[in-house]
Amino acid sequence: MLFGERIRQLREKKQLLQRQLAAALEIDTPMYSKIERGDRKAKRKQVFVLADLLQADPTELLTLWVADQVVLVIADEKEVANNALDIAKEYMNRK
Repeated sequence: MLFGERIRQLREKKQLLQRQLAAALEIDTPMYSKIERGDRKAKRKQVFVLADLLQADPTELLTLWVADQVVLVIADEKEVANNALDIAKEYMNRK
């Protein structure tokens, strides 16, 4: 829920309402609320729209969004998660 927490912080700092961001994303307010709570994942293209609306670094938001995806995949594999991340990191550095 790294991404959701960050966009909530940014939204509150800008004193924007969830319904304003939801309208800009062309989704309903309850769906946007679920994105902030981490109950629903934003689409990749929505990350960039939010970065623009919130005047945030798109790389930061994309990084948090990807981190959420990784956590979702490995959350139930706590015994081997860190080793798997190390192996994945090695693999990515070779590419």
